Amino acid sequence: MKRKTTQSQLVVLSSPSGGGKTTIARALVGRKDEYQISISATTRAPRQHEQDGVDYYFMSEGEFAEKVEKGEFLEYEQVHGNFYGTLKSEVNRLLAHGYTVIFDIDVYGALSIKKRYPRAILIFIRPPSLYELKRRLSKRKTENPATIQKRLERLPEEYEKARYFDYDITNDKLKSTIEQIIKIIEKHQQKESHVSDRTIQE
Repeated sequence: MKRKTTQSQLVVLSSPSGGGKTTIARALVGRKDEYQISISATTRAPRQHEQDGVDYYFMSEGEFAEKVEKGEFLEYEQVHGNFYGTLKSEVNRLLAHGYTVIFDIDVYGALSIKKRYPRAILIFIRPPSLYELKRRLSKRKTENPATIQKRLERLPEEYEKARYFDYDITNDKLKSTIEQIIKIIEKHQQKESHVSDRTIQE
């Protein structure tokens, strides 16, 4: 693993499904060696081309529940009928190497992290329009119409939570969105160091 060249940071990206947070998270890591994505655990089935330990840690509901019981998650939520969570061990692994940790998680998971780490940067990524969001969801061909509708029904709830985030960005042009987020992270890194050499505690 490459080591960091700047101060470590916790950066949480959240958006409605299809809002672009996963694409942006991967682009950030591609741009900056000191950024790494915290790989989430989930009970949902892998999509085509997804790999265990790369895209997610795929688990059965029993395995997930066991880790919840043992207190191994920093946060976890049930979203669209599946469980998603951030493993403390995953975050500790990245912080131990001095990385700025990028989280690609839902709004409730983001707020849970903010509660424990008030200086974490929460960035809500908003699609430019409802039409564009529907187009993106349909284009990726990973959900049926009923699942897409379920995701769209959750929009008001997600948008309501966006007001608790530090930043609310409309992802209209991907390149501009990535540049804006990098500037936000660098601004915070210049102001203070708050997670360097720390670990996620029980």
